[in-house]
Amino acid sequence: MGTVRILRVYEEPDAGEYRVLVDRLWPRGVKKDKIDLWLKDVAPSAQVRNDFDHVPERFETFTRDYTAELRANPAVAQLRDVIAGHQHVVLLYGAKDTQHNQAAVLLEFLKHPA
Repeated sequence: MGTVRILRVYEEPDAGEYRVLVDRLWPRGVKKDKIDLWLKDVAPSAQVRNDFDHVPERFETFTRDYTAELRANPAVAQLRDVIAGHQHVVLLYGAKDTQHNQAAVLLEFLKHPA
């Protein structure tokens, strides 16, 4: 596996990074040429996302629920294939909170599948 990191979609990735949007919803104001792949099926379900509602105190529950979804999600295999095919991948997300977001959970899951 090459390098994988997360970055807000509104920030500029490094040159040569393959940009994968991991949000279910397209972020406002982002042009399609800023994204190489939109893998919305790897994002949390609407129920899990809405229960979290970006409230940091709910992040632990969100992490548990989203991780459970990832274990059974076939889109994870697709993401792993993308990562295997590129030396540098950046997982893009739209949330303002750089610590409490689905991309952080997804990255941890990819590094340490439970």
